[in-house]
Amino acid sequence: MFLAATAAQARDPAIGTWVTPPDRKNLTAHIEVEPCGTGLCGRVSRAFDASGRQVSTKNVGKQVFWGMKPAGGGKYDGGTAWVPLLNVNARASMDLRGNTLNVRGCKGVICDGQVWTRLK
Repeated sequence: MFLAATAAQARDPAIGTWVTPPDRKNLTAHIEVEPCGTGLCGRVSRAFDASGRQVSTKNVGKQVFWGMKPAGGGKYDGGTAWVPLLNVNARASMDLRGNTLNVRGCKGVICDGQVWTRLK
């Protein structure tokens, strides 16, 4: 059963590298989405300034979401997201549409999100 779950995760269309929009410091990040446990996790693999030059930040290497499970139709839920700006964990969901991934987090009734673009 474990091998079947791993094989299914390996084919998941959300797996890959995604680019975030610029944050408040005008930095973008590459997020690596990969299988972990029975779901998907994402971590910051690199960060870039507005000119496209790679920079070092305290968030590189940190997980930004975990436990995300496919819910059908390009939707994912059941995960947790870490929001670096606020340093809080939030209930997370994602919606995959072609080469865009709408990532959303909710803390109580307050929700926010980003649209990431597939890099590879």
